[in-house]
Amino acid sequence: MPSFDITSEVDMAELQNAILMTRKELQNRFDFKGVNWNVEEKDSLLVISADDEMKLRNLNQTLMGKIAKRNISIKNFEHLKADTSSTGKGRQEIKIKQGLETEVAKKIVKLIKEMKLKVQPQIEGGKVRVTGKSRDDLQKVMAEVRAADLPVGLNFDNMRS
Repeated sequence: MPSFDITSEVDMAELQNAILMTRKELQNRFDFKGVNWNVEEKDSLLVISADDEMKLRNLNQTLMGKIAKRNISIKNFEHLKADTSSTGKGRQEIKIKQGLETEVAKKIVKLIKEMKLKVQPQIEGGKVRVTGKSRDDLQKVMAEVRAADLPVGLNFDNMRS
């Protein structure tokens, strides 16, 4: 039977490219000349730092712009509280969300079941697998789930006939 998976993953190679492009742009920007700034990747975190809060916000906007241009959903990034030291240096951690959380997966399953199509959604460890006899029904499910306002970016993988 035809099936596909609904996942929420960040393509780490594209994320690396976005970070690299951010570094290249900031090295050439006039407003960042002589400013100490940094973008680091640690496991499932991005750590950005700059000399002051304004530079930190500009760094964050530039990074998120580059990420969006690489077709990575901004919804997969959770901005944690920015820290400012007594000397004014700013630091912020950005959590990278990988995989579907249980509540989000349940919302997706509920949404699919409300469509009253002949498809079967099931949650399988961080993803939702949808199977059905008709490819047209599966494509309708994809369109409906894409249109739903969910708190994470979604990927549709492993389309099988």
